[in-house]
Amino acid sequence: MAEQRVIIEMGMGNDLHGQDYTKAARRAIKDAFRHSSLPLFGAVGLSHDVMRVKVTVGVQKPEAVDTEVLAATLPRGRAEVHVVQGGLDVETVAGDPIVIAQASVEAFLPPQTGWRLKG
Repeated sequence: MAEQRVIIEMGMGNDLHGQDYTKAARRAIKDAFRHSSLPLFGAVGLSHDVMRVKVTVGVQKPEAVDTEVLAATLPRGRAEVHVVQGGLDVETVAGDPIVIAQASVEAFLPPQTGWRLKG
């Protein structure tokens, strides 16, 4: 049996000045965290180490993102960070574009015994 996704959250982050794609991506990940809680681990006595966390971030310049910095942002689980084309750069009169990043954070668990998730 394959891993089962137990959570998916989305977030948005931006960098208003400086065109820092990593900063915008980090803020998008933190925004996703603010929408989630994982009481499952305490309820069934699981260690967070068994959780795989897959982060996908969309920005206009994926090559400008430091994935190691983003992986260090994740407080639990085994991190996988993928950066794809997406997000948005908003031009400004001053010529200093606003960088907007979107992120999805997914948590996966291996097959479990003694309890089962429905669906």
